[in-house]
Amino acid sequence: MLISQVCKQQDFESVWLQEACLALKEPLQYHRKLWEYCYIYQGLLERGMLGPGRRGLGFGVGKEPLASLFASRGCYITATDLDAPSASVQGWAQSNMHAVGIQDLNERGLCDPELFRQRVTFEVVNMNAIPPHLFNQFDFTWSSCSFEHCGSIALGKQFILNQMNCLKPGGVAIHTTEFNLSSNDQTLEEGPTVLFRLKDIEWMVHTLRAQGHSIEVDYSVGTGPIDRHIDVPPHSNPHLRLLLAQYVTTSIGLIIEKAK
Repeated sequence: MLISQVCKQQDFESVWLQEACLALKEPLQYHRKLWEYCYIYQGLLERGMLGPGRRGLGFGVGKEPLASLFASRGCYITATDLDAPSASVQGWAQSNMHAVGIQDLNERGLCDPELFRQRVTFEVVNMNAIPPHLFNQFDFTWSSCSFEHCGSIALGKQFILNQMNCLKPGGVAIHTTEFNLSSNDQTLEEGPTVLFRLKDIEWMVHTLRAQGHSIEVDYSVGTGPIDRHIDVPPHSNPHLRLLLAQYVTTSIGLIIEKAK
């Protein structure tokens, strides 16, 4: 099933997430960033995208471990991020979350260094202006909580539509982002970080389907004790839901299959 699913406690009790943690060399903890990595990895694995010769494109990769993990499975990866001056202006360089080159993408040693050099390339790409030379080239695309940083709700929606151009027919896109649990009306609509509402996700689903792509939706958010915990600064664990401005937010994942 192709699903859009919200980060919740029961996922951390599932076999798929525990196995993904082993692949990432990550200890199991109730943290939504870990859920995002595992969600993307497992979604691609189940759809046969992580094998020798597959080509993947990552957006706003920062220093995340996914590029090296995918390369270790035989994939050829194009990892992208903002140019350094723009990242500095937006605060990503200072937070140590911005990649300035390929050397930042195999810090955990998930892939043999020589194979990593053969299989992974790095490009500077603004997610609001995807260059045409990346169109129709890839078996899969991904991003981990990146497209809420495009500058506005409208720009984030447009990114999801635009990045489909990079996929071959039948290719798979998996993207995670911020999901506003507090309101389907008021939200952070512009700025360094925006919070997508239910109606924003539904707009993406409707528009993607109208273009012939496949996506199914599961908005259940979980009701366990950890689901009810709202993390506030300084952030700790569990960290499935947190407070941004006056809104409670969590992670939501989208899995989209391009029309064949």
